[in-house]
Amino acid sequence: QLKATATFHTFTGEVAAPKYPALAEAMASGAAGSSHAAVVIDVLDRIPAAVPFDEKMSAEATMARYARTHTPSDLRILGARVLAHLDPDGQLTDDSDRQRRRQIRIGRQDAQKMSGLSGQMTPTLTAHLEAVLAAWAAPGMNNPADPDSPTGSREDADPEQVAAAAARDHRDQVQRNHDALEAVLRAGLDVGLGPQSHRGLPPHLIIKASLSELIAQTGMGVTATGTLLPIRDVIALAAQCQPWLAVFDDHTNLPLYLGRARLASQGQRIALFAKDGGEYCSFPGCTQPAAHVEIHHATKDHAKGGLTNIGDLAPACGKHNRMVGDKPGQFTTGIYRDGPWAGRCWWRKNTPVGAATPNPKRTNALPDVGATYTAALARFRAELHPPPDPPPSGAAASADTDLAERDDRGSMLPTDRLRRTRVPIGHGYYDLVEILTPDPGSPVENRLAQLLGDHGL
Repeated sequence: QLKATATFHTFTGEVAAPKYPALAEAMASGAAGSSHAAVVIDVLDRIPAAVPFDEKMSAEATMARYARTHTPSDLRILGARVLAHLDPDGQLTDDSDRQRRRQIRIGRQDAQKMSGLSGQMTPTLTAHLEAVLAAWAAPGMNNPADPDSPTGSREDADPEQVAAAAARDHRDQVQRNHDALEAVLRAGLDVGLGPQSHRGLPPHLIIKASLSELIAQTGMGVTATGTLLPIRDVIALAAQCQPWLAVFDDHTNLPLYLGRARLASQGQRIALFAKDGGEYCSFPGCTQPAAHVEIHHATKDHAKGGLTNIGDLAPACGKHNRMVGDKPGQFTTGIYRDGPWAGRCWWRKNTPVGAATPNPKRTNALPDVGATYTAALARFRAELHPPPDPPPSGAAASADTDLAERDDRGSMLPTDRLRRTRVPIGHGYYDLVEILTPDPGSPVENRLAQLLGDHGL
């Protein structure tokens, strides 16, 4: 939307008008919003390249006019009519239009860690994908909920095993499509398809998780591409992966200290990802994941004698890595050596010459969201549910014992078979008396309990 409706300045100082000026005017006046613009841009991008320029401009003006007075849902219907007027017979669309519109978009994760997948596929990609799904998404194939489900293509599996798995398969077609696509991608990574590395990292699934979370089977792991994984999924994937142990209070056998080497090694990149805060670019607020960053010499630039040692490196995306320098408006970086941020990279914007005080150091807080939330939750729980009061002494203890010795039926119980605790309820507390051993009861009660036990009750 920004590229289509905003005004920019070129490198030569010339003003570049918006791609869709009528739509830009409608948005600037407040008559059309972002949702309107998304629909209008989608409609205009569907106009075939062979349509004359004046007809394209007329279509843009028409859609911008409708955007001022109609809802986004209505705009989609009106846009379909506009496209029908431009190419009533469908003869103007050619391969260049299809190539221009091809796209695959992966959305951000929602609260359930699910991501949306959308896009436009060319006829050839559609044909290839349908051929793969026909064999890999067949009933019974590649079912993650069934350990006996065949993997791979149906054509390569035992027909009897496929039939048995299909009888146990309760997935619908769209779920089988999802599982088949995951199986195809996993198989491609397993056989080594693709480059030997991507930005120094191996082209495989790289997951970071703490040992405490793995033991407790709670929490989240994070991949080098920034995807959050429930810890149970991490454990399941770990059974098929080669683990790397990263220990940061001691040296390992990985070549992490390379002195004057210019580029970081693969071992350093993996260790840097595993460090505290290594999931993302270290610039404050940046969301670029570890798979898309460069390795930044944080304490001293390599050209000025900086060393390529793990303690002096930090992740930085290309955009922010180029913002480091000595000039006003650029950034100076460093590594905290102690305190709560020890080992993390800080960024500070350079102040103009003669400024009274320097700008503060800032650190990317995005990797710390989980730990910050957990600490806040523990603090609030401690405030809402403080520990029980210490046991009373003296006369108060005698009074409490007299009350505790009597159960709901009025019978007296020995004090060594009682435990009194304070249970938080709402904004107050309730004194709970637990009977640690059964009440001997009367002979009738004991006989009744024996009869019930004989009948398995």
